[in-house]
Amino acid sequence: MKKLVLVVAIAIGLLALLVLGLRDIRRFGTQSLSTAANSSDLGGASEGDIKLIRFVKNPTPVPSFTIKDLDGRTITPADWRGKVVLLNFWATWCPPCREEIPDLIKLQSKYEGKLQIIGLSEDTGSVENVRNFVKHSAMNYPIAIASSDLEEKFGGVMGLPTSFLLDTNGRVVQKHIGLRNPALYDTEIRALLQLPVQAKIETFEDTGQVLLTNAKNATELPGVDLSKLTPEQRKIALHQLNEQKCTCGCNLTLAQCRVNDTSCSISEKTAKQIVESISRGT
Repeated sequence: MKKLVLVVAIAIGLLALLVLGLRDIRRFGTQSLSTAANSSDLGGASEGDIKLIRFVKNPTPVPSFTIKDLDGRTITPADWRGKVVLLNFWATWCPPCREEIPDLIKLQSKYEGKLQIIGLSEDTGSVENVRNFVKHSAMNYPIAIASSDLEEKFGGVMGLPTSFLLDTNGRVVQKHIGLRNPALYDTEIRALLQLPVQAKIETFEDTGQVLLTNAKNATELPGVDLSKLTPEQRKIALHQLNEQKCTCGCNLTLAQCRVNDTSCSISEKTAKQIVESISRGT
C-alpha cells in the first residue's frame, strides 16, 4: 500500500512539472513572437508611428565653421549643399548616444548621397580612444572632435545627444536633445528630400528653441511677465534682455539664458528686476 501511495505521489509530481514546463514554453514562445512583430530596421519603429513633424518657418543658415575629421579631412557646411544634414553632438561615454548610433548608421546607408550625418564628439580624452570606438562601431559617417568655439556657434550643447537638422539649402530647421525615436529622423529626412511622408508637417517661429541667437525674435520669455508693460515698454524690455549678459556663467544674454535654462534663478531674478524698473518708469 505504501509503495502504491509513493508511486502515485511521484506521478503527480512529474505531471505538475510537465504542466509548468509547457506553460513556460508557451510564454517564451509568445514573447519571442511579440518581439519579432515589433522589430524593424530602425529601432523597432516605423514611419507610420510619427503623426507630426515640425520645422522652423524661416530657418537661418547654419553657422559657418571649418574643422578636421578624425582622418584629417576638412569638414565645412559649404560641402553639404543639396543634402539633408544631421549634425550629431555625442560622446563615447554617453549611453543614449551609443544606443542611437546603429540607427544613424542605417539612416546614412539608407539615404546615401542624399543625407550627410556628421558626428561631433564631446570626448575630452584621447582622440585615439574615439577613433577606436568609431572603428569598433563601424560608424559610416565622418567624426570630428567638437571644440568649445563650435559649441558656442550653436548656442552651447546642454545635453547629449543633441542633433541639429539642416535642409538641402544648409538652413537649420530643427533641433533634438536626447534619444529620439529613429522613425522621427527618418520621417524628417524624407520630408526635407521632398519624398512622401504620412505625418502632418507644421512650421513654427524659432525664438531660441533651435538656435539661441534667434532668442532676439521672442516676444515672450519663460518666467518673465511682460503683460503689464505698454507696447513701447515691452520693446525696451526685450531690447535690454537681449543686450545684457547673464551673470550665472553661461556667457549668454538674459533672453538666451531664459530660453536655454528656465531653471536659472539668476537670469529670472535679473529679468524681473529689469521689467519692474521699466514698468515704474525708472
